[in-house]
Amino acid sequence: MKTYIRSSACISPQNTFGNDNFLTEVVEYNGTRLKAIEPDYKELVDPKQLRRMSHIIKMGMATAMECLKKGNTEMPGAIITGTAYGCLEDTVTFLTRTIEQQEELLPPTAFIQSTHNTVAAQIALMLKCHQYNNTFVHKGISFESALLDAIMLLKEQEADNILVGGTDEMTDTSFTILSRLGLYKRWPVSNLDLYATKTRGSMGGEGAAFFLLTDKASKNNLAELTAIRTIYKPENIEDIEKRVVSFLADNDLMIKDIDLVITGKSGDTAHDDIYEQLYVSLFNGANLANYKHLCGEYPTSSAFALWLASNIIKNEIVPEAIIERSIKKTVPKTILIYNHYQKKYHSLMLVSAI
Repeated sequence: MKTYIRSSACISPQNTFGNDNFLTEVVEYNGTRLKAIEPDYKELVDPKQLRRMSHIIKMGMATAMECLKKGNTEMPGAIITGTAYGCLEDTVTFLTRTIEQQEELLPPTAFIQSTHNTVAAQIALMLKCHQYNNTFVHKGISFESALLDAIMLLKEQEADNILVGGTDEMTDTSFTILSRLGLYKRWPVSNLDLYATKTRGSMGGEGAAFFLLTDKASKNNLAELTAIRTIYKPENIEDIEKRVVSFLADNDLMIKDIDLVITGKSGDTAHDDIYEQLYVSLFNGANLANYKHLCGEYPTSSAFALWLASNIIKNEIVPEAIIERSIKKTVPKTILIYNHYQKKYHSLMLVSAI
């Protein structure tokens, strides 16, 4: 049984939401952080409900609604999300008020909405959807875990038209903490020159991307999600290479059959060495592309990569802004996405033309 991506929607630091131009005009940022470009939510959600929604809930709701609209689907068969940080804004608000008000007379809204499953729950409440609803909080493979769950539901014929999303937000507080831990650049850089800096840290990012998955073939589908695999703490680069080759072999493919490899290169010299080694070994001779200079680094950024890959296949265009190396001039029919987060959480996704 095959799994198809019927539709997708994405809010990111680029003009990806409700924009027919596929990354033709890339937004440049100078700093250490990329912020999502948000739409006018009042056109998508009841303004009275918006007042009680935090940043990440608004992003998740908007992308979910847009994804369903593009897929001509009113009610999904299941709602599954992946997030590593959850609703940070509400969490910070609740903790701040706890201190300021000395743990007395605390308003419950921020606490209720601070849980990781709030986005999936709010989508279900708005749609009045009583179907399967789940959220995965698996750090750097949270989104991939959500995808795997959706694929199992499809194979078991428990649901169809499954809404799957990856969401994470960046707040001032979380950005400060993660910067101190060395995740982000200490000095401002341009996101378009991110890979030329050769220093520690990446650029902070955020975003939300949703997909409608089905096992029904249709000419309107974006692409086929052929396979997905996660890897936790591989031993070394040789171990990674073996697992990539094994992953492709399980799908009757070799490296030479891949038209485009999209990697999670982030501009952090401490983590990009894996990609650099693969460029000259396993991926030598392959067309290469990067994406984190467009969306920034965050645990569920692979959702942006999947949105990118599925639209490349549908539009038959590889945006100039993402190309790392172009060797074979061909319209991509098979795309491999390889990403790792902090060298611990690795994932492989195979996306093919329908």
